[in-house]
Amino acid sequence: MLAQLAHITDEDLPRLADHWCNGPSLSVARERALAPDSPLVLEVLGAFESVAALFAEDLLGEAAYLTVEPAVTVRALKAVRDAIAGAYARPVLRRAEHEALMRPWWAVYPHPLVAEPDLGPCAEQVKTLLAALPVLGARCHDEGGRALFDALADHSFVSQSERAEAAASAFQAAVLTSRRRVWTLVRRTGTEGLSRPCSHCRGARDEREARRVLDLCLDAACALLVSDALPDAETDLLTWPVTSVIPLQRAADPSR
Repeated sequence: MLAQLAHITDEDLPRLADHWCNGPSLSVARERALAPDSPLVLEVLGAFESVAALFAEDLLGEAAYLTVEPAVTVRALKAVRDAIAGAYARPVLRRAEHEALMRPWWAVYPHPLVAEPDLGPCAEQVKTLLAALPVLGARCHDEGGRALFDALADHSFVSQSERAEAAASAFQAAVLTSRRRVWTLVRRTGTEGLSRPCSHCRGARDEREARRVLDLCLDAACALLVSDALPDAETDLLTWPVTSVIPLQRAADPSR
């Protein structure tokens, strides 16, 4: 179900909103699902944070490319959160309570999707890059991670203004290719990978340098995400500082 969040489209939001209707029985089911002693309630709250992050722009409602009213998105996300709570708390819910929480979700998605989010034509490269970020996060105890981090930090100063312009173009490509929520998912996943606290020490971290390295890696991952809709020059500008340090297998794009 969490993997399906990135598949929610602008067309799905009004449908979810239309199927959601609060009432006494639903409130009771929700209260039971989110009770402090409910199983995995912390995971549920973490999932709620992911939902809020994926739909932050939709809720704000200021971007010109948005097509769904924020009030509709708010109502739709109530259905999404109820379904998440119902799925996690199913062992402690009565059948009617579980069905009440899940009903709007099931109405729109009668069959679970098992497909990955659309990571574009360079999906494997995006995943490889994201998988490398936890290594950078462990740099205080990993010599290889430290060497990679230092090399990326050196590259983070190169062509900063040009990279910022290219990153803005990449985001517009994400909007045009309907991957803007996947863009958010990629950046959130990468941030969690590199920023995860070290389990061995609590030493001071070079936060400003880490921010530069993180932005460098996330811009590269997002450029790969939309490489089919971004000029080669801008894709290379965003990816070269990272791929020169972390080699990624270049997948051929048949559209080019």
